[in-house]
This record gives sequence, structure tokens and C-alpha cells, in this order.
Amino acid sequence: MGRAIIAAIDERDDLHLSGVWVRDAQAAAALPVPAAVQVSADLDRVFDAADVIIDFSLSDATSQVVATAVRQQKPLVCGVSGLDDEQIGRIDAASAVIPVVYDCNMSQGIAVLERLIRQAATTLGMEFEVEIDETHHVHKKDAPSGTALKLGAAVAEARDQPFAAVRWYAPEATTAKPAAGDIRFEVERRGDVYGDHTVSFASATERLAFSHSVTSRRVFAAGALRAATWISTQAPGRFDMADVLFHKT
Repeated sequence: MGRAIIAAIDERDDLHLSGVWVRDAQAAAALPVPAAVQVSADLDRVFDAADVIIDFSLSDATSQVVATAVRQQKPLVCGVSGLDDEQIGRIDAASAVIPVVYDCNMSQGIAVLERLIRQAATTLGMEFEVEIDETHHVHKKDAPSGTALKLGAAVAEARDQPFAAVRWYAPEATTAKPAAGDIRFEVERRGDVYGDHTVSFASATERLAFSHSVTSRRVFAAGALRAATWISTQAPGRFDMADVLFHKT
């Protein structure tokens, strides 16, 4: 993702890449950045020149990134997936001091999809069964994906259901078949698919489906840059891509 963000910033006249955090000198040498850009393994040095921080690092680095953003009072856009409850808690704590956009999927299309399925779930109600199908590349380890779970949680919230109680995914399920009202997940891992998601609402007489496909990882970079531009003028708080696109605050 780092390279995609660098390339996306390079195409913008209103944004400037101030620095890149890297693990070591070898990683720094491989990056296509101008000589004037700060490239360092020292997080504080990289943050010094920045107005907004964008984090797509690994989950085990996120706590350090969040702590440094708080210490330097810099707005933070975080798109790292697979964070545990403790790490999410640190983001929540940070949002009391700095503005934070956190979303496991920075795609603008997914934010629109989430809004649409909330409306569908509220309107159609419990008479319609819900299934969420997702496909990703063979190297993706978590299943269902964070995005699929995000969409499922949106449906459950819209139908006033406890998501943990109605989430049904065969490898983890305690029942052979989903019960009435359960939100069913189907997962496929193949090829180098960046991410396909379909949310279906089905009754005995009709079926309504909403789909989203990613054709390039740069979609996440585009969303992150839109989030960075938006959050630069916000007060402290925790936001997601729906806030960025629809300005719920």
C-alpha cells in the first residue's frame, strides 16, 4: 500500500509527500521517492514534517504509530486491518486528543455500499434472509474478511440485531444450518482477487443484491487521501469513511 499511496500523492497538486516510515535502509532504498522526502526508521522524524499521518503498516506497528501521532498532535488516517480489541481501544483513546479516521476498508465504494445496505435492511426487515459473499486472493488469512464483517454488522445494526448472535459462518458455526434471521457468510480464496463483496437480501419471491469489486489496490490509496484531506480540518474524534463521504458530524 505504501507504493500505491506514494504514486497517488504524486498525481495530486494539492498534496505533498513529506515523509515515509520504513523498517530499514534496504527498504528505504527501494522506494520511488524524491531525495527531498524524509525516509527514515525514526517515526518521530517522519512525523515532524507532516500535517496528516496515513498508516497502512502492520497491526503490530499500529500502537506505536498511534502513540506518536498523539504525542505530536497529528491527525491520523489508519487503514490497518486485523486490529485486536486492545489496539482498537488505543485508537478510541487517541481520538479524544486527535482526529482519527479508522476504517478496515478505505474504499469509497464500500462506504456507499454500507449506506445502501443499511437502508435495504431497515426497509425489507426480517422477512428477507441475508447472505454476504466475499472473495479475496489466496494469501488472505482472515475469513470472513474485515470488510464482510463490517457489512454484516451494518445489516445487524439496521435490523436491531446483536451481530455476534446472528453471524453465521460454517467453519465457526455451532449449528448445521443458519437460523431464521442469521446473517450468513460465504468465503472464497482464489487467484489474486483484490476483493469482491456481494450482499444479498432474499425472500420467497424476490432477491436483491448489492455488489462491489476492487480492480486495483489504488482504490484504497484514493480513499485514504480523501480521508486525509477531510480530517485535516476536523476536531478530535473517531471517524470512518462514511463520515468522510457523508459528513455525518
